[in-house]
Amino acid sequence: MLRVWVATCLVLLSAAALAAEPTLQIDVGGEKRSFTRDAMLASPAATTLEVPKDSTYGGPMTYRAVPVSALLKGLNFPPDSVIEAVATDGFAAQIPLNLLLNTDAGKSMAWLAIEPADKPWPKIAGKAYTAGPFYIVWAEPEASGIHSEYWAYKTAKLQSQPSPAARWPEIAVDPSLPPDDPIRTGQTLFVAQCMPCHKLNGAGASDVGPDLNRPMNPTEYMTPGGLRALIRDPKSVRTWPEQKMPGFPPSSMSDAEIDGVIAYLKYMAGRKPAQ
Repeated sequence: MLRVWVATCLVLLSAAALAAEPTLQIDVGGEKRSFTRDAMLASPAATTLEVPKDSTYGGPMTYRAVPVSALLKGLNFPPDSVIEAVATDGFAAQIPLNLLLNTDAGKSMAWLAIEPADKPWPKIAGKAYTAGPFYIVWAEPEASGIHSEYWAYKTAKLQSQPSPAARWPEIAVDPSLPPDDPIRTGQTLFVAQCMPCHKLNGAGASDVGPDLNRPMNPTEYMTPGGLRALIRDPKSVRTWPEQKMPGFPPSSMSDAEIDGVIAYLKYMAGRKPAQ
């Protein structure tokens, strides 16, 4: 039934419909799909999803949602690729493909929550907008250790990209570092939690925040305590009217994980490309 629904949506969507309502764009290896809000809400795959603790809203939420795996069904993914979830504000999360394609209810499952036109969701705390019209949410996020930045709100496009390490060699650590070196763990966390908004050495898909190594690395001008505080709660360090950076509470990043990111940043301060 899901296959029939996907095929029907692809055939029936007109240019006028695409322009008239919010539309999710999908581009995998050059194969493109588009799904309008109303088509997804009316599809057999749509269901009511209860989220006990939403990462963005901080509490229980109820959505109409479709499995992300259904939207990606039948596509041919390039080898060693991830899905880049691109938001309308420039946020770009690099989400592992196996997480988005999972259909095992015993593990974390990705859903695309769809904001109805007549029943908008609450505004995000401190923001002038909601998480809609499309928002990637997770059932059982603890089962697979879903990072907070994989809860990608205001998503407009899902597109396949090479793995971050292959796409951006500028973020790589020295190959001689042992596989279990904490700096490597910090690199993995940096890609998941920081690169959706920041670049490093010019590498990255988003310009929401500044580059974190050029011209200066934050470890070069901030104390370790100040940098930890900035990551945990940016407003405890500095604030201004257009501040966009969210904090990372312990439920999103542990103290040890923050220390890992800082260790990676400090290491990369010595690996700046020649100007």
